[in-house]
Amino acid sequence: MVKLLIAGGFGVGKTTMVGSVSEISPLRTEESITQASAGIDDLTGVESKTTTTVALDFGRITINPELILYLFGTPGQDRFWFMWDELAQGALGAVVLADTRRLESCFPAVDFFERRGLPFVVGVNCFDNAYRYGTEEVRAALELDESVPILLCDARDRESTKQVLVILMQHVMHNAALARR
Repeated sequence: MVKLLIAGGFGVGKTTMVGSVSEISPLRTEESITQASAGIDDLTGVESKTTTTVALDFGRITINPELILYLFGTPGQDRFWFMWDELAQGALGAVVLADTRRLESCFPAVDFFERRGLPFVVGVNCFDNAYRYGTEEVRAALELDESVPILLCDARDRESTKQVLVILMQHVMHNAALARR
């Protein structure tokens, strides 16, 4: 059993990513965005978003009988970040999902995992009608070390999401091997 986090800013596609790859109906804690969040949640760039994760998303994918990935999607708004510490307990790695239209929204997730020394990859969710930046442009913008894998992906597409998880698991195993030396 391997616990992985899917993290990132508000509206980057975390719920979609967990749902696209999960072999079970994902557990979602989505609620409608209401007037009560006006002035609290920044909807810039995601004005058409009508729901938001208020606790977590959960999905599962079985690689083989001995290797099952448990996926925990984090909430994206600042006001729910207190939950990240709880969700990160026992996690072996994370995907930081990024939206190039609002790249700054993934800085807190990158900082969170860097501070904890938790291996992570960056999945650049390629939204329709958004400019497609190359991975090295994203690396420079996020000031990421060369050792952090960056992939272009589509959180809606199961194969694309699986590829991000494969690269994450390879990165986790590589880091574990380095730590044993």
